[in-house]
Amino acid sequence: MTVFNLGSINADHVYNVPHLPGAGETLAALSMQTGLGGKGANMSVAVARAGSHVAHIGAVGGDGLWARDRLMEYGVDTRHIAQSSAPTGHAIINVDQAGENAITLLAGANFDIEEPAIDQALSIGKAGDIFVTQNETNAQEFAVKLGSKLGFRVCYAAAPFDASAVKAVLPYLDFLILNEVEAQQLEAALDQSIEQLDVADIVITLGGKGARWISKADGVDQHFDALKVTPIDTTGAGDTFTGYVLSALDRGLSMGQAISLATRAAALMVTRFGTADVIPDLKEVEEFAGL
Repeated sequence: MTVFNLGSINADHVYNVPHLPGAGETLAALSMQTGLGGKGANMSVAVARAGSHVAHIGAVGGDGLWARDRLMEYGVDTRHIAQSSAPTGHAIINVDQAGENAITLLAGANFDIEEPAIDQALSIGKAGDIFVTQNETNAQEFAVKLGSKLGFRVCYAAAPFDASAVKAVLPYLDFLILNEVEAQQLEAALDQSIEQLDVADIVITLGGKGARWISKADGVDQHFDALKVTPIDTTGAGDTFTGYVLSALDRGLSMGQAISLATRAAALMVTRFGTADVIPDLKEVEEFAGL
């Protein structure tokens, strides 16, 4: 089986700061590093490191060929990553001493993905494969419609949150993942509760409080506790969670088992500074969780 991911690829410029800067404030960083990131790239790396085959659909500029190469080194199928005339997307990430972050994004080549390329990539899949996307690329609605038509299990990670983007893809989703704030924003935008959405499975990540799984098909509304850790950097934790959930489902685990494993992966991730380059592999997660 394959997880297909229409996702962003960014150069992450991560600044370790004493506190998150306020309006008009100039702040000296304690350190800085550049690495591979983007919600899409993070998820693809997480899926690969969790033990599944993942094909990434995306684009980089000529300045970002190193990012495509690094994804390949991490086990991601990069055949469907195009080279664009636009610059590679990038993120400016401030991380404070408590591990909280503030992020500024430039989409760049992530909004230069051609629909025929998506069609070509998904045409090699088969019914029962998983398709996932996020709100950091163009062509999301086109892709989820196609994935649904082909019989894929269609998943959407609703971040960065935009109500219109979620509304456009909702009719085609089998699985929706969003955090607590995004869930509240979606309820306000739709004027209905999360529980009323016509989506088979919904997972709401709750940070240090764990995660919640709502299944219309099974009549489940279940809470999963988070592991207690001291966070260093929360950047990429949600992407790691999503990647591990999808990989576990791809490998035949139940949703409950998938979420339990993903909460452990996310807990380990927040003890590390960085994004895609430090996502733990399955052996590390199992050892960390005592499995």
